[in-house]
Amino acid sequence: MYTIDLRSDTVTHPTEAMRKAMYEAEVGDDVYGEDPTVTRLEEYAAAMLGKEAALFAVSGTMGNLIAMLTHCGRGDEIIMGEFAHTFIYEVGGISALGGAHIHTVPNLADGSLDPQKVEEAIRAENIHFPPTRLICLENTHNRCGGTVVPLESMAQIQSVARRHGVSVHLDGARVFNAAVALNVPVSEIASHVDTVQFCLSKGLAAPVGSLVVGAAEFIQRARKLRKMLGGGMRQAGVIAAAGLVAMEQMVERLADDHANARWLAEGLAQIASVSVDPGRVQTNMVMFGFSDPRLTIPSVQQGLAAEGVRINALDAERFRAVTHYGITADDIDRTLLAVRRVVTALAA
Repeated sequence: MYTIDLRSDTVTHPTEAMRKAMYEAEVGDDVYGEDPTVTRLEEYAAAMLGKEAALFAVSGTMGNLIAMLTHCGRGDEIIMGEFAHTFIYEVGGISALGGAHIHTVPNLADGSLDPQKVEEAIRAENIHFPPTRLICLENTHNRCGGTVVPLESMAQIQSVARRHGVSVHLDGARVFNAAVALNVPVSEIASHVDTVQFCLSKGLAAPVGSLVVGAAEFIQRARKLRKMLGGGMRQAGVIAAAGLVAMEQMVERLADDHANARWLAEGLAQIASVSVDPGRVQTNMVMFGFSDPRLTIPSVQQGLAAEGVRINALDAERFRAVTHYGITADDIDRTLLAVRRVVTALAA
C-alpha cells in the first residue's frame, strides 16, 4: 500500500544529490580535526547563521545538551518555556548529566515568552537561590504548532538577558522554516541569541546531523563536551556531505511544505466534526482534533493507518500532522479523502 507518512519531518529520505555527495565525500578523522567535509560544513553553517564557529553533532538533542552544558555548570539555572522541546522531549538530559536546574515559564500561544515573566524568573543574588545562567528559546515552536516566534519577541528576551548578564540559546531545530516563513535570512534570527542548535535531518531532509553555532571560544569548549558525551566522530564526512547539500539546496523548498500544510488545514476545516484553525498554521505543522466524542484519537489513528496515512497524536485530544520533502499536494488530497472516509465511518 502507498503510504503517506505525516508523523514527522524526520522521516525524510536523502536526495540523490545527497547520496552522491556522501559516496564521494572526502574524509578524515574529525576528532583530530582532519575531516575536510566536516570542516566545510561547520564553516558554511557558521557563516550562514552569522556566528564565528560551528560544531557538528549527531542530533538536535545532543546539540542542545552540548550547548547547555557549555553555558552552565552544576547547580546553575536555565529558564525555558513550559512547552519547550528541551524540557518535554529530551529525557531531562541537562539535569541528569549536567546537574542544571530548569525553571519553566508559560509559553504564549505563538511559542514566545513574556519578557516580564522571564525577567521575574531571573534569580537575584541570594545564598538560597541557584544562579540563572541561561534562557532557552525555541523557533519554530514544536509543541505550539510549528509557530514562528516573532523577531521582536526574541529581541525583547535578548534585552532582558543582557541587562542581567545571562546568555540566550535557541533550540532552532526548524529555524530555517522560521526564516522562510518570515522571509528573512536565518542569520537575522540567530542575531538575537548567543548560540543556536539547528537540525539538518528535519525539513532539510539530510539523513542525520545537527549543528551548534556560536562564538569561537564557546565552540572550542563545546567540542570537548561533545567528546565527553561520546559524540566525537571519526570519518564523519560521509554524513556531513549530505548536510552541506541540505543547506545549499533544501532551504527554499521549505515554502512548499508550508503551502501543503495550509492546504491540509483548509481541507480539514471543511470536514464535519474536525476541529482545526487554519489561521494558526504558519509552517509545516497542523494540529487538529474532533468535536464528536465518537471520534477518539486511537480509533481515527487506526482508521487512517488502514487507509495508508501515518500520523502521530500530540496528546489525548489532538493529532500533529507534519509536511516535508516527499509529501506532495496530491498526498494532501489523498489524506483529506482518507480523513473524510474514516470520520464518516466512525460517526455513522
